[in-house]
Amino acid sequence: MEDNYQKIIQENLRRLFADPAAALEINLPATRNPRAFIFRAFGKECRIQPDAIQLGGTPQNGVPGILISLYALSASPRRCVTEPLRAYKDFPDSMPYAGAFATHTQQPLVPHVPRIKASQAKIIEQLGGKDASNTAGGDFSFLVYPLPKIALCYIFYEADEDFSASATCLFSNNADAFMPIDGLADVGEYTSKTILEIVAAA
Repeated sequence: MEDNYQKIIQENLRRLFADPAAALEINLPATRNPRAFIFRAFGKECRIQPDAIQLGGTPQNGVPGILISLYALSASPRRCVTEPLRAYKDFPDSMPYAGAFATHTQQPLVPHVPRIKASQAKIIEQLGGKDASNTAGGDFSFLVYPLPKIALCYIFYEADEDFSASATCLFSNNADAFMPIDGLADVGEYTSKTILEIVAAA
């Protein structure tokens, strides 16, 4: 499977760098050096170059690499419009992926709500976000940026005598402008995985 993913990534990179007019430095946005475009993705330094994608210094030959390459292919001068936030199911053509989104993005966080609350400052720092409790509600919530123009808002309710804990993930209003809809579900999944990695390391 990894070989298939690697082929997709290489084809996406070929398409990306075949267009000399692609203003990636502005559209990603990214810092450019002689070999790569550099920005943050999923809380780590990301480097896109003609032959590879690296995340935190590690070559990416799996799903994160595909997501980063798709984000780069979708790059445009448009800015991220955060509000009003949108549920994944509210994006056009999302229905085939909505169940998997809930299963892989939201539900894995529920058993860890107390630890996520204790680690939210670290999560916000690493994923470049901010506290969102005043605007998004919940017992606590925060906004993070797994990719520069895609924001995710996580809203949590802690367990009490009447209700179990819950986790909801909403997207910036025009997130689908910067990622195909199936890839957008995967962005949620890998952002949640990143959150759990931060919690585990705390």
